[in-house]
Amino acid sequence: MTRTARVIVASNRAAAGVYTDTSGPLLVEGLRELGFTVEEPLVVPDGEPVHDALQAAVRSTVDVVLTSGGTGLTPTDRTPEMTRRVLDREVPGIAEALRAYGYARIPAAALSRGLAGVAGRTLIVNLPGSRGGAKDGLAVLGPLLGHAVDQIGGGDHAPRDKESS
Repeated sequence: MTRTARVIVASNRAAAGVYTDTSGPLLVEGLRELGFTVEEPLVVPDGEPVHDALQAAVRSTVDVVLTSGGTGLTPTDRTPEMTRRVLDREVPGIAEALRAYGYARIPAAALSRGLAGVAGRTLIVNLPGSRGGAKDGLAVLGPLLGHAVDQIGGGDHAPRDKESS
């Protein structure tokens, strides 16, 4: 079974060509290593363009969308608000795990307002817009994504071994 993903980078400066984003390619590479088919990252300004890109991804029925950026406290950081408008239901445990994992090394990770949830049959996860945030995100999500995609697609829970029952 082919699993598909999309990476959306929310960055006003990268979208304007002020600098080249480096978190998106890192996420693409990590998703490919996890067995996902994924195109190069889409870089858009934060705000409505993120909403539009998320809706397009959900309509195209990709399994997973990872966003990078726009999760902080600045007035232009609006990725969680745009994500919430697209989600059918939130999966707060993923966002909590991401913040906890990052906080262990960088206390400012607690300031991330990133969300995670399901829209249609697509899992959407907001990550901070840094290489460190991308690496931390992949570390947390690596063991979860396959199981999450299976469940969203209607699959049952993974079978337990007899010793852990």
